[in-house]
Amino acid sequence: MSAVMPRVMTRGVVFIHSTPTALCPHIAWAVEGVLDTRVSLDWVPQPAQPGTMRTEFSWTGDAGTGAYLASAMRGWDGLRYEVVEEASRGSDGMRWTHTPSLGIHQARLSANGDVVVNEDRLRSIVDQCDGDADRLTAELRRALGGEWDAELELFRHAGEGAPPTWLHKVG
Repeated sequence: MSAVMPRVMTRGVVFIHSTPTALCPHIAWAVEGVLDTRVSLDWVPQPAQPGTMRTEFSWTGDAGTGAYLASAMRGWDGLRYEVVEEASRGSDGMRWTHTPSLGIHQARLSANGDVVVNEDRLRSIVDQCDGDADRLTAELRRALGGEWDAELELFRHAGEGAPPTWLHKVG
């Protein structure tokens, strides 16, 4: 007899910081494909980059949904986004950030939203840097997603005060 594993549910937020207008319907379709439900995203102009749009929405779904959302949008030209998944039973919180120039960065999150770099990754960074303080600083910043944060900060600030939309995964 096999035991049925209970579904572990979580929630999260997707921030589309900037996208060319032509990608808006494609992003909606990608989100619909992951969440298995129709979505209606409220797009507004992104003041930090005239000619682009922004939106944000909250979602609920199975643990791991954040990774599927991040992957569904990866690699599209001109798209800047973040996907955050809250911690759930057996899973750390996660954040995926993407910029056109840097690609995608994945990070674990603590309960208060801080990026967490695990022990094995820290040991690897220390070993790779072999006492070179400048290289150590650069690698730690990279592990924390510093370059992504720096590039996205202007876009995050421009979206402050926008109301989130809640989306729910079906099934």
